[in-house]
Amino acid sequence: MGGGKWTSSDWDSYKTSRGITTHSTVRELYASSSIKKSLNPLGVKIRESRDSDEHPNSSPIILGLDVTGSMGYLAEEIAKTSLNEIITSIYKEKPIEDPQIMIMAIGDAFSDSAPLQVSQFESDIRIAEQLSDVYFEGCGGGNGGESYLAAWYFAARHTDIDSYELHGRKGYLFTIGDEPDHKYLTKEQIKEIFGDDVGNDLTEKELLEEVSEKYNVYHICVGDYSWHNSDTKWKKVLGERVTLLNDHTKIPKVIKEIIKLTEENEEKNNTKKKVSSLPKKDDNELVMM
Repeated sequence: MGGGKWTSSDWDSYKTSRGITTHSTVRELYASSSIKKSLNPLGVKIRESRDSDEHPNSSPIILGLDVTGSMGYLAEEIAKTSLNEIITSIYKEKPIEDPQIMIMAIGDAFSDSAPLQVSQFESDIRIAEQLSDVYFEGCGGGNGGESYLAAWYFAARHTDIDSYELHGRKGYLFTIGDEPDHKYLTKEQIKEIFGDDVGNDLTEKELLEEVSEKYNVYHICVGDYSWHNSDTKWKKVLGERVTLLNDHTKIPKVIKEIIKLTEENEEKNNTKKKVSSLPKKDDNELVMM
């Protein structure tokens, strides 16, 4: 997956064909009444981000959106404006090459019928088309957390990305919402959501270590996150990889800047490694001029 390229004309045509306006509501934007088979992670062996002649340096980006009841305004903003702004800015400013984007919709595995939905990795207007297929369940358990760990689990065990496998470059995984994460994913939830048999529950720490092998993991706290102490709790988990954002319309800028800074830091680290690996000249070595 991941062919084609995102263009402003395709976005405009897509919005027109779907009747998307500034007045569109979340229920109009996300009309699915149940989880679609194409987005259901149950039984999915792998989602792939691959290099190709068209995209030789594939760069996977996962956008994990909280689709519980309190996040309706975020889902609206993403569908109307932010998705286009995120992708357009990445293509324009090129903090990475050949972006391939997966959408994840995150709910609550303790209460929801569709706690996780996952698209394919795509590079063109199919990103938006898959977003519109998301089932906005709009529930959540009112239990002080959402199942962001399910997104980490799928990324770690059910994606295969050439950027890491072939080039040693990590992808990006952003989760966005107002709640903390649940501190574990039970083996029963894993079986129900993914169809996988595991021997025990998996903790937040275990899953973060696993997914961080091939993804740079970030979380953006939006909305009334302080009421849930979400900001404090996420900081304990991810430290500086947490962004607190009162204005959700700034999400595209934040994501682009995070990718840019991460890539710049990675380039600096690689340069240092190359310099430190150079053979040191012996002090007694004669230098021929």
